[in-house]
Amino acid sequence: MNSETLIMIFSEDTLETLFPAQRTNDFFEALFGDADEGAYDIKLSFQEYDEGASMLRFYLDLYERPGCCLVCSLTHGLPGVFSRHPVIDIKGLVADIERQLDGRARCVDWKLGTTQQRGKSLHSIPLNIFLDPA
Repeated sequence: MNSETLIMIFSEDTLETLFPAQRTNDFFEALFGDADEGAYDIKLSFQEYDEGASMLRFYLDLYERPGCCLVCSLTHGLPGVFSRHPVIDIKGLVADIERQLDGRARCVDWKLGTTQQRGKSLHSIPLNIFLDPA
């Protein structure tokens, strides 16, 4: 398995299928009772394959919604929330990612990292998926 293959597998279309935009609204609907109460949109992005660690790194990118404010105090505790929230469903997402690998590797574990501020209106939560190569 190499990075070029993974970039082709995890295309923008595939990432949108794995984590559809509607999931953000569903999350805020479950959390606040109103999807419009959310301050950000969540989008899955593929970052890299670390061959030495046998690890895929994705980000759950949090994009500030127009007229809202994305601040660290809002996003700092999200890895813990996302790891167990049924709408975000990280366990299911990892299983879907493994299916995309089509037998090339097996996902044996995953971990959400700490929120990273990558810009005023973009924060990201790393999703590290540890693999057992096939």
